[in-house]
Amino acid sequence: MERSEAYGFSGAMSGAFLLSCLLFAAISRRQRGPYMDEVFHVPQAQAYCHGRFLQWDPMITTLPGLYLVSVGVVKPTAWLLGWTGSVVCSVGMLRFINLLFSAGNFYLLYLLLFKIHQKNKAVTGFQRILSALTLAMFPTLYFFTFLYYTDPGSVFFTLFAYLMCLYGNHKTSALLGFCGFMFRQTNIVWTVFCAGNVVAEKLNEAWKTELQKKKDEKISSKKGSFSDLTRILQFLIKYLISPKNLITLTTLTWPYIILVTFFFVFVFINGGIVVGDRSSHEACLHFPQLFYFLSFTLFFSFPHLLTPTKVRKFLLSLRKHPMQYSLITIISLFLIWKFTYVHKYLLADNRHYTFYVWRKVFQRHELVKYVLVPFYIFAGWTVADTLKSKSIFWILMYFVCLLAVTVPQKLLEFRYFILPFLIYRLNIPFMSIYRQLVELAFYIVVNAVTFYLFLNRTFQWENSDEIQRFMW
Repeated sequence: MERSEAYGFSGAMSGAFLLSCLLFAAISRRQRGPYMDEVFHVPQAQAYCHGRFLQWDPMITTLPGLYLVSVGVVKPTAWLLGWTGSVVCSVGMLRFINLLFSAGNFYLLYLLLFKIHQKNKAVTGFQRILSALTLAMFPTLYFFTFLYYTDPGSVFFTLFAYLMCLYGNHKTSALLGFCGFMFRQTNIVWTVFCAGNVVAEKLNEAWKTELQKKKDEKISSKKGSFSDLTRILQFLIKYLISPKNLITLTTLTWPYIILVTFFFVFVFINGGIVVGDRSSHEACLHFPQLFYFLSFTLFFSFPHLLTPTKVRKFLLSLRKHPMQYSLITIISLFLIWKFTYVHKYLLADNRHYTFYVWRKVFQRHELVKYVLVPFYIFAGWTVADTLKSKSIFWILMYFVCLLAVTVPQKLLEFRYFILPFLIYRLNIPFMSIYRQLVELAFYIVVNAVTFYLFLNRTFQWENSDEIQRFMW
């Protein structure tokens, strides 16, 4: 990192942290007590603070990573500063843990952008800083910086594990992956993703060698048709049934294999992935979740994805491959018809934005969910198109992990899309500074509206005296 870039990054990070502190103070003044899921998380963390590690709220569905880290930070800090009484492990102190995680996420996002795009010499330091700042302000994640939720810590350990994987420190990556798993069980998918990075790299090397032997076309031209996909699948099967190749891959990925094995042991002993209340978190094959994620990604990355050039390329692709798109359309319609689920929380809780998205869009008419299929196909195509700089094996691996982390979720919840979105966004090529500035401005506007609604547009339910607030 050049000195000017180091100064620029330090200034951006310091400025963002100062802004976050001011917002934190405003939110803490207006919402002093626990809100929403905090009513479960805060008392649980406070029980740990008082040494009651065997106490557990059965309504909590995640493992105790957040509470253990909180106690590990708050208790020594309180001892060093001489704090006693109710201030130790108060709501404000616990929320401040996520403010620290948010600053860590900013730094990790910058390091990941630097590592992933290090071969692209055209990328300037200003672009890296701007992109890191933008992703650190990503609305769905940034909002939960100010509440005591698992999301900032979950993202921190997962991004840290990904960074260590890219640097080849796989034992450290697996250990950090375990920390991410302790925050949210579904993060095991991103441990598989880290292992998949190693596997994809080896497969890509072997694939290039295979093409060179046959004096075939360049690998980049092998993306886009079913015949090419068939050839790649045949190569995959041939490669993976070789004992020598399997031994090589196992030697490289054994830390991740141990962690995934531990996960399956946990699921067997626990009787499922969820701890605590399972009645509201049942796994199912909710394939439209993939379509919701693609729409979510298109919305938050529109400066990169929704351009006249992209639209023209998509229409040209439609004209060149009508049969393929017809088949994709039929499959999409079938998946929506047979596998659309509506969680009771989605219909009952009018504090979440998803409640209004569902009511204003999907409940307008029974046919709306089918009419949106062309939009989903465009979103899927443009997301895949922006990843074309990655190897075909990386793309396959990412989409497998995306399916694994979204499809089993019955509840439409934007928080579930945070990690797959960030990993996607980190790996697409840098756009012009103008488009990056548009993206940052858009995020700032969305955040401003979100915090305004949360702080000022409160309401009450008929059967409750508590103040209710709108949120992600």
